Amino acid sequence: MDKSWIHSDRRSKQYEEGVELFIRGCLENPHIDPNLIHCPCCKCKNLKKRPAKSIREHLYFHGFSQKYVNWIWHGEFAESHKVNWSTNKEPIGNYHGHFETTNMCEASYDNYTENPEAFMEFLEEVDKPLYNGCKPYTKLSAIVKLYNTKAKHGMSDALFFYLLMDFGDMLPDNHNMPTKIKQYKDYVNCPKCGLSRWKLTKKNVEKKGVPAKVLWYFPPIPRFKRMFKSLRTSKNLTWHAETKGVPGQLRHPADSPSWKSVDHMWPNFESVPRNLRLALAADGINPYSNLSSRYSCWPIMLVTYNLPPNICMKRKFIMLTMLISGPKQPGNDIDVYLDVFIEDFQRLWDGVDGVYDAYRRQFFTLKAVLLWTINDFPAYGNLSGCTTDGYYACPVCKEDTCAKHLENGKKMSFVGHRRFLPRFHPYRRQMKEFDGMEEHGESSTPLSGVALFDKLSDIRCVFEKKITVKGKKRKNAKDNNLEDSKEENDFGSTDFRKCWKKKSIFFNIPYWKHLHVRHCLDVMHIEKNVFESLINTLMNVKGKTKDNVAARLDMVQMGVRPELTPKFGEKRTYLPPAACSFTKKEKLKVCQSIMDIKVPEGFSSNLKNLVSLSELKLIGLKSHDCHVLMQHFLPILIRDALPKHVRYAIIRLCFFFKDICCKVIDVAKLNKLQSDLVVTLCLLEQYFPPFFFDVMLHLTVHLVREVRLCGQVYFQWMYPFERSMKVLKSYVGSRKHPEGCIVQRYSAEEAIEFCSEYLNDLDPIGVPQSNRDPKSNIAGFLACKTPIIVPQVDLQQAHLTVLENTEEVSPYIM
Repeated sequence: MDKSWIHSDRRSKQYEEGVELFIRGCLENPHIDPNLIHCPCCKCKNLKKRPAKSIREHLYFHGFSQKYVNWIWHGEFAESHKVNWSTNKEPIGNYHGHFETTNMCEASYDNYTENPEAFMEFLEEVDKPLYNGCKPYTKLSAIVKLYNTKAKHGMSDALFFYLLMDFGDMLPDNHNMPTKIKQYKDYVNCPKCGLSRWKLTKKNVEKKGVPAKVLWYFPPIPRFKRMFKSLRTSKNLTWHAETKGVPGQLRHPADSPSWKSVDHMWPNFESVPRNLRLALAADGINPYSNLSSRYSCWPIMLVTYNLPPNICMKRKFIMLTMLISGPKQPGNDIDVYLDVFIEDFQRLWDGVDGVYDAYRRQFFTLKAVLLWTINDFPAYGNLSGCTTDGYYACPVCKEDTCAKHLENGKKMSFVGHRRFLPRFHPYRRQMKEFDGMEEHGESSTPLSGVALFDKLSDIRCVFEKKITVKGKKRKNAKDNNLEDSKEENDFGSTDFRKCWKKKSIFFNIPYWKHLHVRHCLDVMHIEKNVFESLINTLMNVKGKTKDNVAARLDMVQMGVRPELTPKFGEKRTYLPPAACSFTKKEKLKVCQSIMDIKVPEGFSSNLKNLVSLSELKLIGLKSHDCHVLMQHFLPILIRDALPKHVRYAIIRLCFFFKDICCKVIDVAKLNKLQSDLVVTLCLLEQYFPPFFFDVMLHLTVHLVREVRLCGQVYFQWMYPFERSMKVLKSYVGSRKHPEGCIVQRYSAEEAIEFCSEYLNDLDPIGVPQSNRDPKSNIAGFLACKTPIIVPQVDLQQAHLTVLENTEEVSPYIM
């Protein structure tokens, strides 16, 4: 529409025709109420809504507001915003600061609808230039840019305050730059996210003698709306529908059966590509970064799978939705806090009207589905309601879990993986190599969500009180378990009642029981625990090895490997050397090899710091250290150690974790990967004591199933969420109010991230630059100015290594 008439004389024919055309366009727009239209006159400035007749009068008496360039409140989107994102170029000229600030203020208008006077004062302040004669920056754009740098690099408020003072001294006199933190926060808090704060007392938690807890809730619906207001993000949210996958390969959750089953069961949901597919992650953090403190607060996060793989799991798109205060973790009572969250998900499933798509310039009804949750194993039990210890610790096998309590080790042993082998596999008939018995059992089929919902439907769980089953009151244990009973009823067998502590609140969502996988096993923590058990046993670390006196005595009771029976003397107990442990010479060689490893920048931490040569063991292992050592270096470190058959089994386990963590999964190879893993676990049962087989090692047998149903591992593990939680811990500035510090800084940075969408020269917070990016300031190989001459022998060895690890060459290697 031609907008030149707004500058014409109000008595002219051109102005009269322009007013009538403007009024007609508003009345024909289906998304605008004809009785409540924003009045764009010089007096109202879109701060008041009036009927069309009153707007016509105001436009003649007061004139059209000259600053209202992008008619976003009358069915139009900001053109300048679209050009900036689509071209990725700087605007021509030095006057872009004013237009960016105008768009930013128009987008934040909704937060001032109850106080128009405050919005007018806000407009007058932020539209001022940074100093007299400054054209590139206005007051608000300069504030946003500085705070963006602060948020991106985790700068403390104290340091930022001193930099503001120094920066203010460098500017000319009579500048408009605030020099106090409080003034900055007044401006960056403009686009609020609807933050809510509840104090849960013993009345609504139904506890006695329990202190009140504070729950911070960031409603996700308004933030999803804001995602679609961003042109670039709005376009990326339909990436999965516009990109065709490769048949037979899993490259994104959109290729997985879990995603496609939602499309098949609810075609109306699948017909709108903008509908969101989400995952929830929950875990406890110690905000003090002090291992001696047991303080635990729980952030609940959401991630959106509609986005492309390269940005899907980045910090920018991991949304903090809830923060449960400490000092104690919520445990099974977490359902009480998630109640308000479930209500929002029920609303998202029904549909939220009036969401504006900036890329397509239209309003639509937004729906969302929660595909699964991502947690470590203890949190898995809290959210799903199943037990994670004891005889039924496996959440997939449950009643059919093959577990045995070790009398001397005082722990559970999850051996018996031969039942996952084919019926006529030779390992099933071998007795001496395993537990002295043949294996005739079969692996169980996981219970479907509908069947599980039907069995759990009789549970009436009141937290920290009694549980009622079909009107019968049963005494509640500390973990809300049902009391043992010899008789069976409609609820199911006694074994089934021992498997479940409660009915999860997620079953209140209508579609939850129809999902293939509702809670994902975290490969990050499984791999870490398996590696620690393995390396501590190989290194024979005192207090951590799985091959100790108690383990040997349990083997004696089971009647397996009698040659390893401990010999008790008057002063000491002698343990015959086992095949699954290093000699002292081998331990020294392995430790020295780890210290000599050199890796590229960013590949891993400094492995040299993980080795203690005095004690001949690894110390201070983090999750990513275990990941790197397990998949890349352990097969190399043990190539000259241990007997060949033991070394072969361990290398097979390492290759399994490496294959399952690939970014592209070939579906045709999953069956072989599963069968190879089962054989690997059976081989480990022959060489390692039963004490070695804890529930974490057993859970590996179910990982291939989840990859088959959900897609690649790196979309369902805790690494990106752990990194985000580390950022949240860095927000804590006051040890007295850790959650308040987290909420305050997170809200401010979310506001800055929203404002940064309207500035061209700002990089988004939470999307790190790649080393290959030519604009990146990260020192990489390009930073090396001195040429490096590589010997010809090293080049040939590197070339051979690349060929041996290339799939295209593997058929030609004999």
